[in-house]
This record gives sequence, C-alpha cells and structure tokens, in this order.
Amino acid sequence: MTKSLNILYVEDNNRLRETIGELLQSADRKVHAVASAEEALTAFGNNIFDVLVTDISLPGMSGIDLARRVLTTNPDYWVVLCTGYEFNYRMSELGVNVRALVKPFDIEALEALMSEIAAVTQTA
Repeated sequence: MTKSLNILYVEDNNRLRETIGELLQSADRKVHAVASAEEALTAFGNNIFDVLVTDISLPGMSGIDLARRVLTTNPDYWVVLCTGYEFNYRMSELGVNVRALVKPFDIEALEALMSEIAAVTQTA
C-alpha cells in the first residue's frame, strides 16, 4: 500500500487556492491549503507534510522566505515555488529538492512534478 502524499499549498489568491487545491487533491494526495506563509508555519507545527507548494509573492513573509525557514530544519524537504513572473533565482542555493513552476502552468506539468515527488518519497 502506498502512503498518501501530504501537500501544504500556500496561495493568497482565493480563486487560485481553491482551483489548484482541488487539482492537487487525488486519491493518493491530501492537500491542506492556506493563504499566507504565516498560516503555513502554523500548519507545519500541527501536521506532517511531504511537500510545500507555495506562491512566491505573498502578503507578509514571501514564499522564498517560507521555503528558507522550512529548509533550515530539513534541507532535503520538497518545495515547489510558484510565480507569475520569470524566475531567475538560483534553485540550487535553496536545496536539492526545490523546483519552480511559472504561472500559469500546465496542469500536466504540475501532475508530472507531483508524481516525481511521490515516487521519490515512497522509496525514502
């Protein structure tokens, strides 16, 4: 039996949070969606997640700062950074399991990335 992939999804746009959250949800994936990095940090304190999917531009703490905080305690953690603009940040500086998706992204690209992450976390 495979374990569910637990995803924490952070997006401040209500419509996107609802739509992408529903697209991420599946029989083998559970999604917890929040509107801010601060809410995400609270969720991390109360739950165990396999992957963080976060918008970069958030009110308050940015998605990159959130990723840095998460990766400080677990440098091998999976993080997917979503952005509406060209992303030139050096991903390798954040961690080996950090990926980026430029919005609007194809659902196929999101699905492929979630499948990759699920395959790796199932064998870990």
